[in-house]
Amino acid sequence: MAAYLFTCSILQTLSEAGKIEIAEDKLLHYLGELPGTPNGPVQLLENICTILEGQGRATHGNVIRHVLNIVVTEQELGGLGISGKSWEEVDEHTLHEIKFLTDAWLTAAESRAAARHLPQPLKQQDTRRLPMNLAEKILAHHAFSVPRRERVVAGDLLRVSIDWVIASELSWVGMKHSVTSLDMKPSAWRNDRFWLSGDHTVDPRTYHDKRVQALIKGLESAKRDLKMTENQGSNYTIMHTEFVRERAEPGMLVLGSDSHTCSAGAVSALAIGLGAGDVMAGLATGETWFKVPECIRINFTGQPAWYIGGKDVILSVLKQLKRNTYAAERIVEFGGAGAKLLSCDARFAISNMCTVRDPNDRPELKPTADDRSTSRNLVLLQAFLFPTVSLNRLSIAAGARYEGASYASTFEIDLGEVEPFIAIYPSPDQVCPVAERTGMRFDGCFIGACTTTEEDLVLAALVLEAGLKRGLTLEKGKRIVVPGSLPIVKNLRALGLLDIYKACGYEQPAPGCSLCLGIGADVAEAGSQWLSSQNRNFQNRMGRGAVGHICSAATVAASSFNMTLTDPCDLLNDVSETTFKEYLARCKVARGGSESKLAGGKQANNVQYIEPCLLGENARSAEGEVPALEAAAVSLDDARLGSINSRIYKLDDYVDTDAIIPAPACVGSPTDEMLGSHCFELTNPDFRDYVRSGHRVIVGGRAFGCGSSREEAPRALKGLGVQCVIARSFAFIFGRNMPNIGMLAIVLTDEAFYKAAQQGENIEVDVEGRVVHVAGQTFPFSLDDMELQLIRNRGLAASYQKLGSKVFAALCQKPAPLPISALADATLAQGGSIGRQMDW
Repeated sequence: MAAYLFTCSILQTLSEAGKIEIAEDKLLHYLGELPGTPNGPVQLLENICTILEGQGRATHGNVIRHVLNIVVTEQELGGLGISGKSWEEVDEHTLHEIKFLTDAWLTAAESRAAARHLPQPLKQQDTRRLPMNLAEKILAHHAFSVPRRERVVAGDLLRVSIDWVIASELSWVGMKHSVTSLDMKPSAWRNDRFWLSGDHTVDPRTYHDKRVQALIKGLESAKRDLKMTENQGSNYTIMHTEFVRERAEPGMLVLGSDSHTCSAGAVSALAIGLGAGDVMAGLATGETWFKVPECIRINFTGQPAWYIGGKDVILSVLKQLKRNTYAAERIVEFGGAGAKLLSCDARFAISNMCTVRDPNDRPELKPTADDRSTSRNLVLLQAFLFPTVSLNRLSIAAGARYEGASYASTFEIDLGEVEPFIAIYPSPDQVCPVAERTGMRFDGCFIGACTTTEEDLVLAALVLEAGLKRGLTLEKGKRIVVPGSLPIVKNLRALGLLDIYKACGYEQPAPGCSLCLGIGADVAEAGSQWLSSQNRNFQNRMGRGAVGHICSAATVAASSFNMTLTDPCDLLNDVSETTFKEYLARCKVARGGSESKLAGGKQANNVQYIEPCLLGENARSAEGEVPALEAAAVSLDDARLGSINSRIYKLDDYVDTDAIIPAPACVGSPTDEMLGSHCFELTNPDFRDYVRSGHRVIVGGRAFGCGSSREEAPRALKGLGVQCVIARSFAFIFGRNMPNIGMLAIVLTDEAFYKAAQQGENIEVDVEGRVVHVAGQTFPFSLDDMELQLIRNRGLAASYQKLGSKVFAALCQKPAPLPISALADATLAQGGSIGRQMDW
């Protein structure tokens, strides 16, 4: 009976979702003609594929065969794992999941056909084309139109299509709120290009918690409502880990509601972390806008020691270039001869950590360029991929060189000089060699978070094994290891490495952010000292009052025996480089590679490099007429914004989003007002009373809003009643989030203003006049027309409510004179030098 009912259900799905008609009796008869074959759901799907292919419906046949591949794949690799099972061995939930996958992937075929297709790339260089760096090429290729045929340049406003949207269960709450608060339902321009993963808060140990249950329900609702093909559920993977390993491709443009979205830079994708509402608009429309930023180039030279991974490399970069310097408001592009010697895992760690490289940096834009071996390595990472032809072709262009491209600055990092480093709490750029700080005592050791890659986990286990063979004993302390995904867990188990971690006293929770975020089941105790391989060591990051220092997984492993900082090089002398490389090869083969692919060589020689296609301004005519943005503005005082009169609350430089709204407060606070009740509760507990008493204008310093991309930070300020934030500069994501939620963010660099704008001083902000009055003085400021209209419209979500899918066409009708809250361009517009205004 189950087989018959399921067969009828699948036939109905084929008819409704794919307009495919297969007679019930024909399929049942077909099943009956195959005696001796396994009789179960897998065989049913096989037979449907055969019938469709016999009817000449190859496209639909491929869709069902793709579903079949997912159905038979092991659960730890993202499938259902029912290969060879009979009807009696498959439960009702799994049958329901097969039907859902069939429906979702058939829908994906339709949504993919309806979405915008990128123009065909050029097989040869246009002789009139001027050189561009990698980010400029990716943005230009995704643009609906560019202002000139030769190239795009820094400052160009581009309306672009996107390839992927990624989010976590926590950021999905904010994304969904941005539309449901306006009585709209979430939607997706393509149901197969939204990657959603439960990792930040959810954990099997807390599944019983009501708040966690609500987040899990949100994941499931998103999956069903949007017919998602890429919903990863809870604790399958940290959102960035398997996305980069299995979905991201060179040349893609990715939006994510998480600052570590930049991890996809490891595979030469342009991956951009933005606020929840911003990303939600991108998910609904398949579009967004950017002003092309400047770019700096970091060339890697020399050859690293075999045990040096991406974490020590990026800590070396932080040590040399520091924060808030050359990368401020710019893209960072990595390359050079040394980049060829860095594995994809090493590149992942480097790109992932770039989100903390500079609190005023564009942390999300971190492509790896100038390496022809990239495409060869990525052949191993395309399981379950459904790429379009144009994207597939563009992906092989990412390894090309960029002679003559424009870079604001260029630097060299000698990989041969990289050694084990440690970043001392609470700053990721307070870096020194481990050898100089040995003897530091710790209460806990943590190996995990997305920045800790598979090869890091393998090497750390081999270091532990070397310690056990030496007879090292374990001193009292807490030890936790959290691999980034179940596929990595599977590989470590197969290699026997999980047993080594267990023998060394490491707890092994499910994949998730764990102590790197400190808001789930794992929270460090106040006052405790930790050594961690995570990516951030900000104040209160691992738990309120906890102290965390960051380093490589190998350093954590070596230090975890006596809970004292230990240079791992001594134990690494006992680790076989050959064994390490053999283990990595086995991991890659397990996820779909082969020894011949891993050896490299022949594949790379066949790569054809191409150039992006640039569409001219006349391409806009194909879009049809778009509504004027001004026509959609909310009527506020005859379409004009009144002045803000308030008192000042003064803050210092580098106010991060963890301080504005602690991560634990984001859970269970769906409204702006609820978020506001937790605003600055850990660092400035008097702040809320001051705002309620009339201090509704914040005056900050440099890089206001640095750190996490969480949109809850400006929303908390808004919910509490803050009307405006004035600062010397804003972190890129925060500065963009402010107008997107309808709040005013003003950049002022005049030192006289900060001398006059003292705590409690009266201040008037004339928004329409673009001037600030304080202490008898007047200071002009720049405000983009786009920003002004977003504020009039009460934000991007409200603009989308009025303009629908044409919202970005309306926003980008004409180039705005200045970027939204961008210090670099504002300084240039005033005729100054960026360098003279920055804290070098």
